[in-house]
Amino acid sequence: MARELLLVAPADFVRERTARQRSVRKDDRALATRIGGLRKPPPAAWVVDLLAHEGALDEAAALGPSIRQAQSDADPAAIRQLRQRRSEVVAALAQAGADLASDAGHPVTPAVLEQVRATIEAAMADEHAGAAVRSGLLVRPLESAGFEAVDLDGALADPGAVPDAWSGSDAEPIPITSARRSRKGSRASRTAPPEPAPAPDPEPQVDPAAERRAAREAEAAARTESRDADAALDAAEQELEAAEDRRADLERQLAAATADVERAERARDEAETASDRARDLLRAAQRHRRDVGR
Repeated sequence: MARELLLVAPADFVRERTARQRSVRKDDRALATRIGGLRKPPPAAWVVDLLAHEGALDEAAALGPSIRQAQSDADPAAIRQLRQRRSEVVAALAQAGADLASDAGHPVTPAVLEQVRATIEAAMADEHAGAAVRSGLLVRPLESAGFEAVDLDGALADPGAVPDAWSGSDAEPIPITSARRSRKGSRASRTAPPEPAPAPDPEPQVDPAAERRAAREAEAAARTESRDADAALDAAEQELEAAEDRRADLERQLAAATADVERAERARDEAETASDRARDLLRAAQRHRRDVGR
């Protein structure tokens, strides 16, 4: 059910999740709780899940090992060829995702498609990210940063359903761009004479590693805020549902009480009618007796 629900457009996700949660609550409260805990995916993750549902990500995932092997072999010709192929595959998949979103009635922006492309590239760079992306259970976009493993924390609606999607691999993910720059610099250092040391720069130096750490921390904080907001929304929805259930119970009780009152009123009217009829009969009998006595 999680995969089916994640195919619902983000704009309709909360309403559909609530409807499905209500439909199973009476028969399976544990399942209803699990459904209520599903996070709404942002548009980029939704598009990737649409592609996964169509089986469109298989080629991208299959291209990943070839890219990583070419990087490991430091084969410039293979790297150039695979880089070109990677660009073609990513562009084609991003366009296919845009078409699927439009067909579903929810076109996405260029910024969302950029996140889709980054997620597909991350799937090529890291085998575990590839498993996560192909699962159809993605609830946030992914990003490959340098030689580090792709962060999959909180990326899946049900991590236990995708045992291959974990980031503790011994194999290093190797993005083409970062690896290409690194090896190019290495080859240049072997063939070119050493250059004189540059003059001290009075400007403060930027630490790329620190910037990446800060970006990851900011992203983690944003994900935490998003999860907290989702949890608050879920709690509010559950409170609303409980209130609606109480209102329905009260309405049933009111309807039953109203029916009792109506029955009592009919009984009263019938009793009054019978009493009036009895008084009329009594008066008639009294008159008849007086007439006979005369």
